[in-house]
Amino acid sequence: MENKGQIEIRITGRKDNQELTPENYDIREIIAMLENVESLLYSSDSKERPTISYKIEGGSVRHVLTTSMQEVIGFNAIIGQINENQSIDFLEDKTAKAFENIQKMATRYDYTFYILTSLDRTNEVKLDKTTNFHQSEPVWVDGEFYFYGTVTNAGGKDKANIHLATEEHGIIIIETPQEFLKEYEGNILYKTFGVRVKAKQHYKTFEIDKSSLKFIELVDYDPTWDEEYLDNLIEKATKNWVGIEDKDAWLREIRGDYEV
Repeated sequence: MENKGQIEIRITGRKDNQELTPENYDIREIIAMLENVESLLYSSDSKERPTISYKIEGGSVRHVLTTSMQEVIGFNAIIGQINENQSIDFLEDKTAKAFENIQKMATRYDYTFYILTSLDRTNEVKLDKTTNFHQSEPVWVDGEFYFYGTVTNAGGKDKANIHLATEEHGIIIIETPQEFLKEYEGNILYKTFGVRVKAKQHYKTFEIDKSSLKFIELVDYDPTWDEEYLDNLIEKATKNWVGIEDKDAWLREIRGDYEV
């Protein structure tokens, strides 16, 4: 049987002039925390990670995560390094972003977060409105991208969006102006489109922050494979290359004497 350990995120503070407890801790805050838990512990999207089980307990509010002891030991080393340096710059970006999100919650709600483990001599890191756990350099830049897929949902009362089912990224949610959805002629549901969006992209890893997707335009998308058209293009290109003996030299001359 695999050895198990625990990671605890304890929160202290007040809600409506009362001490924070599981009884007055809002479900939206629970969801927001759980959305960050996996990124907090695992920097990649590995499907091989151990199971993480969860429970919420009293003593203010305690999020208790149970997983393999090996992972707990590794995480204990990470929070020890964070506490010693008071910095998250050394973390993988996904994990650093989870810490940034918890820092935002601490500032917004005036909560104090204590992150520790069940090890006898656990390390501990504290986040509150006086701490500043943010990456010191801007690692996300603005970019424009195209996603292709089937629209499975569209709309929203306050913040409209469309849900696009893609092969590469699964279902992505794109913030979309209500005016576009209102004025679009016809029904876009269950039809295939290309969607041009703007979003944040990591300048080192080129990872796209899919939580930042904002709609620019809808593009008609026809994935039909036209083999005859491609064959004609290849035939035309082949004729143009017939009289060129050293094709590599010709390409170098066309490109110029700079390195690509």
